[in-house]
Formats: sequence, structure tokens, C-alpha cells
Amino acid sequence: MPLRRDPRNPILRPADIPAFRPDLVDVSSVFNPGVARWRGREVLLLRVQTRGRTTMLLPAERIGGGVVVHERVVAFPELDPQPWHVYDPRLTVVDDTLYAVMACDFPDGCRLLTARTDDFERWELVALDSGGDRRNGVLFPERVDSRYLRLERPNATARTGAPPTGDAIVLAASSDLVTWKEVGPVMSGRPGRWDELVGSGPPPVKTREGWLHLYHGVATHFAAANIYQAGVVLLDLDDPTRVLARGAFNILEPRETYELAGQVPNVVFPSGMVVEEVDGEGFAAPNSRVRVYYGAADTVVGLAGTTVAELLSDARFSG
Repeated sequence: MPLRRDPRNPILRPADIPAFRPDLVDVSSVFNPGVARWRGREVLLLRVQTRGRTTMLLPAERIGGGVVVHERVVAFPELDPQPWHVYDPRLTVVDDTLYAVMACDFPDGCRLLTARTDDFERWELVALDSGGDRRNGVLFPERVDSRYLRLERPNATARTGAPPTGDAIVLAASSDLVTWKEVGPVMSGRPGRWDELVGSGPPPVKTREGWLHLYHGVATHFAAANIYQAGVVLLDLDDPTRVLARGAFNILEPRETYELAGQVPNVVFPSGMVVEEVDGEGFAAPNSRVRVYYGAADTVVGLAGTTVAELLSDARFSG
């Protein structure tokens, strides 16, 4: 597999979350972090679940090869009504501003929230989508034809006894990050394969060959469990609804104990991706090292390494 697990995995466990307030004592899990390289820093926004099954967002930073969790909570008290949960942030830098797109659960479904920060201390609410059950929203790192672009997944697939999910990723566009309009479909799940259900992972990375994008796929045709895996796809730079290549195989699947056992067994969920070398025009260098952060079994955070060239090669492999 092109993704090689860090020997220190899991790099974040529940015990690593500082108990700086009563509801953060002995938390149940930390997983699915948003990650971005910004102003010389590698910053993270963590999804933390308390023993009361409430969800919190905690900032963190990679320092000296480890991750330091900051003792503050990112929240949006101005939301009315308050969502049940705000979770699974994806971090993107656009024009030197750090943005987060995250999911918000309400009684009538999931909506996407966009926030921004200029100092990683204070977060400003940009918008909460007005409607539509959607999840896995990821913002592109630059505008195309003066428009912001976002990949997202409509939750249009019903499940017995569970919230709806999705088997397709679509592209949406906005002039102001507030009002979004769906542009068109990007890709769908492949029945009977490892990615029957799909959703975006980290925000796309710009390469000379196209937008390199990691996504999660779920195999649902096993009687025992849904298996979450990671895959890679290459999208056209000018028209990201056009798929140039899509790997036949997953690039990471649950194999280690911390991926197989936890709150939700059999899960690797890519949510953050850092490319170390980018040229003056913003393109990722083919030989650049890549770090992929992922949630494992909805309980801990894992880290895996690869290169841009390896990911591009895997996207082109059609089986």
C-alpha cells in the first residue's frame, strides 16, 4: 500500500486530551482531525467525544514530530438553535486565511458550517447552510473562475434504523462562501467494490496533473460490518466534475488493532493531508513527502506517509 503507517501510531489517544474542564476528564475518543499547513505551522482541529457522547472541537499543533493539544474549545454559541453535534472539520487555507468546513447535526438532518480564523485563536462563523442534508464538505484551496469550490456529499441514501448516508460526491460553487449552488456530480460509489458508499476526505491538493483528492469508501456488502477505507482520485483542474483517474484499489484499509476495534470497528477515515513541498505556482512537487492524518475506529488518530508521485500512480491504476 502507498500509505505507510507511522510506527508511533496511534499518534493521539483519548488519554492525550488534557482535562482542563470537567467534561474533558477521561474522554471517550479523539478522531477525524482537520489539518492544514499554515504560516509555517501544522495545525489541527480535533473531534473529541466526551463520556456523555457530546462532541467538542479542540485545536492542536504538530510540534517536533508530536502533537500538542491546546487547552481551549472551538464553539459557535451564536448558532440558534444549537446543533446536537459539530464535528469532522476539514481545514483549508485560501488567500492566507484558514477555513474550516464541518458537519452540524440537527433534528432534521446534517448541514455544513463554514468558519474562519486569522490567528488560530478566535474563530468566526461565516455561514451555516440553509438546508439540505449534506456531509463531508471540503473547500478547495483556491478559487476557480473567481468562485469558491466545495466538494460535498448529499445524504440521499436511506438506511434502516440509521441516519441517511450518501453514495455520491458532488461539486458546489459560491461567490461569497454563504450561498452555495450545486454544479454537478463528481463521482459515485461502485457497487460490489470497496467503495460502495463514498465521501470526501482532506481538501484537494493541486498538482500539475490535476486535483489530487483522497476520499473514504465504505464496503457494505459484508454481512458482519461496514468497512471504511481510503482511496484516491484525480480531478480536472479547470472542471473538477471531470474525473481523470480513479484508483481501483484502496490505499489504506483497517488492519491494525486500533483500526479494527473501537467505538466503530473497521474504520480508517482520512481527514487531513499535508504536502511538504509546493512550487511557486502552488503545485505540489511530485517527489514531495505527504502526511495523511486519519481517524481509526472512531476512537484514535493515526498518521500515514507517502509521496505525491505514489498517490498519482495509485490514482492511475485501474486494476
